[in-house]
Amino acid sequence: MPPSTVADVLSALQPEPGRPRLTWYGPDGERVELSGTVLDNWVTKTANLLVEELDAGPGTRVSLDLPPHWRTLVWALATWRVGACVELLGAGGSGADVVVTHRPGSTAGGPPVVAVPLAALARRFDGDLPAGALDAAAAVMTYGDALGWTPPRDGAAPAVAATAGVVDHDGLLGWAAGSSGAPLGARTLLRLPTSGHDTAGFLRAALDVLAGEGSVVVVTAGADGSDDARVDRIVETERVTALSGTTG
Repeated sequence: MPPSTVADVLSALQPEPGRPRLTWYGPDGERVELSGTVLDNWVTKTANLLVEELDAGPGTRVSLDLPPHWRTLVWALATWRVGACVELLGAGGSGADVVVTHRPGSTAGGPPVVAVPLAALARRFDGDLPAGALDAAAAVMTYGDALGWTPPRDGAAPAVAATAGVVDHDGLLGWAAGSSGAPLGARTLLRLPTSGHDTAGFLRAALDVLAGEGSVVVVTAGADGSDDARVDRIVETERVTALSGTTG
């Protein structure tokens, strides 16, 4: 039976717990690899933070003011896991209840702020934080490895609010379906462009791959400009079996 929720998607990745499910290459050569088990653990801890610290649930709008990044995908999956809405309308969004951002200084005076570092394996946010802001890198790891209480699921509640419109939780996997162009189970490369950020497109494609019990390799544009040769090496090294094309 195909998955119908993000919880189903994550559960379907567990029978092969050591298989890479998310591999991310940063612009300066950083590489992060998460197996299905480790990805689920990151999502669980983040979901617990969202509920316990920020009272997130159906109807809560979580603005993801982040570029395409492995941490962005984790925060999106966690937001959906607790039934809340990923808002992709810029810093602070429109009526956001929580802002998850890599630039917390731009959100002073608004809703609660969660500061997310973009360094590959940062253990804390390296910069000044506004009063009351949460340091995601430090805070997430303090939450439980088992999912705690979460609000009852509401399929009609919004799951994505983007410039293209609103998608509810019942339509979330349909929103993602087919966007990567990858066959089921593929190890799929998502190549990000050198400029511009379409975080919605990135999340759609990554969710589509994971919902097909596949594995996603995300390649950020390199700082040295040698992207074609770099990507060719990554395709060979990571045993990529499908190319999703350039996404944002």
